[in-house]
Amino acid sequence: MQTLENEGVEPSRSLVIPRLPDDAMILLPIRNMVLFPNMLVPVGIGRARSILAARQAAQNEQPMGVVMQRDASVEEPGPDDLHEVGTVANVMRFVNGNEGHHHLVLQGEQRFRVIEHLHGYPFPVARVERIAEEQPVGQTVDAHMVALRDKALEALELLPQAPQELAGALSSIKEPGALADTVAGYLDLESADRQELLETLDIETRLERVLTLVDYRVEVLKLSQKISERTHETMSERQREALLREQLRSIREELGESDDKGEEIRELEARIDALQMPEAVDEQARKELKRLERMPEGAGEYSMVRTYLDWLLELPWSTTRPEDIDIARAREILDTDHYGLEPVKRRILEHLAVRKLNPEGRSPILCLVGPPGVGKTSLGQSIARATGRDFVRSSLGGVHDEAEIRGHRRTYLGALPGKVVQSLHKAGSRNPVLMLDEMDKLGGGIQGDPSAALLEVLDPAQNGTFQDNYLGVPFDLTGVLFIATANVPDQIPAPLRDRMEMIEIPGYTQEEKAEIARRYLLDRQLEAAGVTRGQLELTDAAIDRVIAEYTREAGCRQLERELGAIVRHFAVQFAEGTAEQARVDADAVATVLGAPKFEGETAMRTSVPGVATGLAWTPVGGDILFIEANRYAGNGKLVLTGQQGDVMKESAQTALSLIKARADELGIDSTAFSSDDIHVHLPAGAIPKDGPSAGVAMYSALVSLVTGRCVREDVAMTGEITLRGLVLPVGGIKEKVLAARRAGIHTVLLPARNRKDYEDIPESARQDMTFHWLEHVGEATALALRETSPGEAATQASA
Repeated sequence: MQTLENEGVEPSRSLVIPRLPDDAMILLPIRNMVLFPNMLVPVGIGRARSILAARQAAQNEQPMGVVMQRDASVEEPGPDDLHEVGTVANVMRFVNGNEGHHHLVLQGEQRFRVIEHLHGYPFPVARVERIAEEQPVGQTVDAHMVALRDKALEALELLPQAPQELAGALSSIKEPGALADTVAGYLDLESADRQELLETLDIETRLERVLTLVDYRVEVLKLSQKISERTHETMSERQREALLREQLRSIREELGESDDKGEEIRELEARIDALQMPEAVDEQARKELKRLERMPEGAGEYSMVRTYLDWLLELPWSTTRPEDIDIARAREILDTDHYGLEPVKRRILEHLAVRKLNPEGRSPILCLVGPPGVGKTSLGQSIARATGRDFVRSSLGGVHDEAEIRGHRRTYLGALPGKVVQSLHKAGSRNPVLMLDEMDKLGGGIQGDPSAALLEVLDPAQNGTFQDNYLGVPFDLTGVLFIATANVPDQIPAPLRDRMEMIEIPGYTQEEKAEIARRYLLDRQLEAAGVTRGQLELTDAAIDRVIAEYTREAGCRQLERELGAIVRHFAVQFAEGTAEQARVDADAVATVLGAPKFEGETAMRTSVPGVATGLAWTPVGGDILFIEANRYAGNGKLVLTGQQGDVMKESAQTALSLIKARADELGIDSTAFSSDDIHVHLPAGAIPKDGPSAGVAMYSALVSLVTGRCVREDVAMTGEITLRGLVLPVGGIKEKVLAARRAGIHTVLLPARNRKDYEDIPESARQDMTFHWLEHVGEATALALRETSPGEAATQASA
């Protein structure tokens, strides 16, 4: 038995260490390091058991078995935590360190394999088997040695601080196993790769594996050297430029000249460095900066280049707003901001759902189509709120120059980017909601067609490389959510219309207008006038009276104006102190707004034969259209007045021809048409009117004229007719029906082939009104004309 004072571990007592068997060896577990034979390396130790083991081996001049831990995080490794193959090492030197950390100098001698771990010792001990190596010979081994030695020497040349004596040592090694171990020991490898090489006992296989690793390392060192040289050249050039600029600044200071331009150039360069612009844009910006630096400040082009750089650096090349799409919150925002419009809201929610499930997909181009005042612009703002994006609006009404969209070339004085780039600059992000308002009001002229310039902007497959003429570099528009608006879709060019998804927003019913007035319009006008709900109360009947007698529109703009007039009327009284509160009912509306602007004139217009009520579609919604016919002595001419277009004139001629052909069936004298002239007039003659949908109404008016039977005042009609008397379908059914309802008409005659449009009519209108579906024009006269006796007809004729 031997005794050893356990210094630094347990200084208060001595340890009694059993004698080791002849085939046993003290083990030294180490982390993340592998010792190869013939290597001389320093090792730091700090664990108590390792210090005790190293001291015991050093005092007894015994070799140690150096083995690597499988897991470096284990503080007290057991037998299962150690690899089975290690290296026999001699302790060349033991150095006591401060704070319990000691150092060893170990020299690898030979590989060994652990046979059995022994217990009862204060440090790891195991019975081991030394592994003897037989050096192979042959041409293959010699070739591997030559290749490995050459690659190792090449790697040493590439290493910045490689010891010179190592090259001589490699050249002097004659044994293949020793050469492989030496190269592997000094090569920068992962610990797992080193352990794998240590456990590779076949020398030829070991040579091949080390050669592969050295070859890979040489390629990495070459690439690293190239990168370092390139970086050094770049840095050297920049340092040279910085030095020259500093010297130039010093010279200017000595001469008493200002260096404001130098400060400006440095500021612009710093902004370019800070921005993460695409490579092409960054290159263009630095090119223009160099031009600006060489250019005198008094040059006329100096301000143009500076303005161009400002635009280039202020655009949101990489700034995006993170999308936060919550479908429930989006539905709540849409319902809060807009009443009704369920089909439109449903389509917007579908779009947001697709954006949430597939953020990388291409956004469709939505086009909101509808009359003025129905909330198209506010819908765009609601979409921006629901997605967390910026909102920016660009009006295209009256734009007639292609450069307004694509920008002016910088050769022109006062050149600027186009509306698209300006809108992105205003938004401050590259993924805003961009509303292109009044798409149908685009013009055209000798400066080009702006609608053609929009073809690239509104094509998701092309706008990723949109190039503004002013910028001269591509800008990615794929992140922008474009929303267009229009009143009349037919006025949008067909190629541009094909790139957009049309979402129709029809006019509001009277009930919807009343609800919108109560929820939004009245509160907005009260807030604008500084009046509270407690001071002024408008009854539901008063709001209904304003809608029925003072407005006639598809939207709500005129309604808001009339409500504002009422609020301001009482705001004067509140400001003067003559009143503190007011309540407005239906009878008080006329006192404030004056006489009604619209009244039901249907009964008056249809009280005589020859007058029929038609239905028309206009860009601001539907409207009723009175058709008046009269006859007088003449020579059989047809006179048409009231700004009728060519198609409407043809409808009148078709209706008269059809009546002449059916004279016997209608019970009239066909010869009378040759001696009388027929005059068809449409009131509001200053307004142009055209289209085939007045055919049924014209036929009914002419039949009423020649038979002396009045058209019922509560019936309106629409539809195109043919010479065979067939009724063909027309458009704008919903708007026309709502117009008839606003005018107090409860019976509507519609083409039978328009039954598919019945579902688009609001439920309230379907319940209040009666619909008749016409296959033949004869059905219209049977439903619309009153039955009168011969005496009554004579009385009406004499009247």
